[in-house]
Amino acid sequence: MADTAGAQRTFSIERLARDVAEVLYVDADEVETDESLLDQGLDSIRLMTLVENWRADGAEIGFADLAERPTLREWAELLDPAATEAAGVDRAGA
Repeated sequence: MADTAGAQRTFSIERLARDVAEVLYVDADEVETDESLLDQGLDSIRLMTLVENWRADGAEIGFADLAERPTLREWAELLDPAATEAAGVDRAGA
């Protein structure tokens, strides 16, 4: 499981959508929150790019953690659980 204690910047769903959109060359509003990002065109090379960028911002996350749960909502929970809870995201069953 990911250790997010070192995260220095927020990893909100909105920020993650912008980051994913950048590597997919689409508008952020085209990235679906609860749909698999793999189905939206994200591949392993682009995922590694995101992992490295987020590590540079202080996230302690692994490729496998993100690949196992490939939606923006799940990534926000992994990367910044405090921000997700503050936004009122229901994490029941997670």
